Amino acid sequence: MANLNKVLLLGNLTRDPELRYTPKGTAVADIGLAINRIWNNEQNQRQEETTFVDITLWGRQAEIAQQYLTKGRGVFIEGRLQMDTWEDKASGQKRSKLKVVAENLQFMPDSKGGAGGTVPANPGSSAPRQLSAPSGPIGGTISEGRFDEEDEIPFWSKPLVP
Repeated sequence: MANLNKVLLLGNLTRDPELRYTPKGTAVADIGLAINRIWNNEQNQRQEETTFVDITLWGRQAEIAQQYLTKGRGVFIEGRLQMDTWEDKASGQKRSKLKVVAENLQFMPDSKGGAGGTVPANPGSSAPRQLSAPSGPIGGTISEGRFDEEDEIPFWSKPLVP
């Protein structure tokens, strides 16, 4: 039987990214995402619910998130679900938490007209290997997970797949 573990989320950051490094030097960032759902009930009254999701970013993607994302910024996450389990030190009970491990992160344009862009989780993924930007004050090329030295900001407004 085939299996699929894929999550697509679009929401706003609930806090600034929290960056740390593993003992081997790999960057890891944790972000919180608020996702709103709006619908009309049977009386045609507007209803709203917010779901909060914890997300983990790895490698260069984690460093870029910490450098350029702030609380309130819109992001699109493509990733997978992961169950974390541990034993509570105080009570000794087993605990668990479902979270998302990001495989791709896309910055959404902010309300001030800032750019969006895609940051693949790793160069070997099925994500586009090269993205290029239209000319303008914000732009650049990412290829094999590296940024051109002349680029100040490693994201762009409209990714184009060659």
